[in-house]
Amino acid sequence: MTAIAEDFSKVCRQWRQFRKLSQLELALAANVSQRHVSWLETGRSKPSREMVLRLSEAMDVPLRERNALLKAAGFTAAYRESRLEDPSMAPVLDALERMLSHHEPLPAMVVDRLWNVKRMNRAAELMLGLGGDLAELQRQIGFGDELNIALLSVHPDGLRRYIANWDELGPNFARRLRVEAAASGDPAVQSLFERMIELADQDGDATPAIHNLQPVLPLVLEVNGLRLSLFSVISTLGTPQDVTADEMRIESFYPADAETAAFFAQSAVGQ
Repeated sequence: MTAIAEDFSKVCRQWRQFRKLSQLELALAANVSQRHVSWLETGRSKPSREMVLRLSEAMDVPLRERNALLKAAGFTAAYRESRLEDPSMAPVLDALERMLSHHEPLPAMVVDRLWNVKRMNRAAELMLGLGGDLAELQRQIGFGDELNIALLSVHPDGLRRYIANWDELGPNFARRLRVEAAASGDPAVQSLFERMIELADQDGDATPAIHNLQPVLPLVLEVNGLRLSLFSVISTLGTPQDVTADEMRIESFYPADAETAAFFAQSAVGQ
């Protein structure tokens, strides 16, 4: 719901509806009156800077979109956006590197809001390179300068060739992309994710089939006679105060069977 060139009242209402909150529920969460929320959404009242931030907090709006809401209301941004390599981000970068290192011999990677891979450990490089040279694959598919794990996964000539349970995984992944696109409201994000969904052949209904329901849906890779079954856990940084930190996600993979656990353990011994 990026608020650039948008009216604050309209975007605020869109965020409330996206979070499935009534005006009363938002008012209670933000400790304001329902009438005031109603007046803000109709444009009858103009919000203060503090009110924009209070409503954003109550609706759990991402920091990038909070800045956009502030701009729509006529205020300057409250949160800066740093490069991961900036000195101010050194504690965050150090923590991310430690998390990746400590997760060895299992794969883990750090991705941004577009699914661009910012960092990965050796096990992740091993997993992504099972089908051949990763850099060459990236060039063939035409990802650009940054490796995008989502595009790599959905492209017919990418990792998708090795995903044995794509019929199950594809609809779930497409649904996740749709949710993330709707949550951001950023045209650049929406355009990229629409391309991903099209490449995934999931441009129709992305409702996954429910059968043999498991606690988690594993990623099953079959490459050159090797079969690996993994599931992932996505972590975010707590109480971020920077847009870049807010958008960082750590995807950690875990074995879904003993054979996969043994493969990564043995691979670590050979390094």
